[in-house]
Amino acid sequence: MLHRLGGSARSTDLAKALDVSEETVRRTIKALSKTGVLERMYGGAYLVGQRDAPGFFQRIAKHSTEKQAIATVVLDRVQDGMTLFLDVGSTTAFVAEKLRDRFNLTVATNSIGVAQVLANHNGNKVHFLGGEMQSDERGTFGFVTEQHARRFVYDVAILSTDALHASRGFLYRNATEANLAGVIAECAERVVVALDHHKFSQTAPHCGLDPRAVDEIVTDLRPVAQLAKAIEGWGIEIHLAERIIDADQN
Repeated sequence: MLHRLGGSARSTDLAKALDVSEETVRRTIKALSKTGVLERMYGGAYLVGQRDAPGFFQRIAKHSTEKQAIATVVLDRVQDGMTLFLDVGSTTAFVAEKLRDRFNLTVATNSIGVAQVLANHNGNKVHFLGGEMQSDERGTFGFVTEQHARRFVYDVAILSTDALHASRGFLYRNATEANLAGVIAECAERVVVALDHHKFSQTAPHCGLDPRAVDEIVTDLRPVAQLAKAIEGWGIEIHLAERIIDADQN
């Protein structure tokens, strides 16, 4: 069934397709992961050897406990009926799962996964942004994506980043992702960046959105030293997530 669904799927979608319970799917995924034919990720699984597995799916598997806790806090920043943007980040994928608890959202996204999770659920209206597809990121980028994104006014933009540096700000490995983050920040009433502490004081080649355009950071550990001082100077609020244990990951 994973082959039929393009190599990856959420547990809920697999359960519907196979007409079995989600618990049966979780047990089967756990068993098959021990054989090496698939890998578990939060909320589902992907086939080993898929072209995009080394990119997005490996990232979503890293530090999943922290990302799940961060997503729970981000959920508190979103109310029913809001207009949102969510990007292709692995932490954002966890946020999308949590947002299934909200109703009547208008969601613009360049992420295939976010669109799949939130479309046709609880009265949501999901707009998948056009543009050039990048399979390793499972999303769209470039001029067309940016122009489409500008057609919305976002109550909250939920963004990710590859690194957060005290002197350079929010940094990205991908230039087009960095550009899109800046565009989205211009169109949003509030900008929330969700990131785990492993990205603190790291570096990446491309500058992203202006730190002063960011309203909130949601993370799992409080920054210290120069980074903490820089965040305070940028006027960004920090919200800390409590670590939680995901039974399906153990």
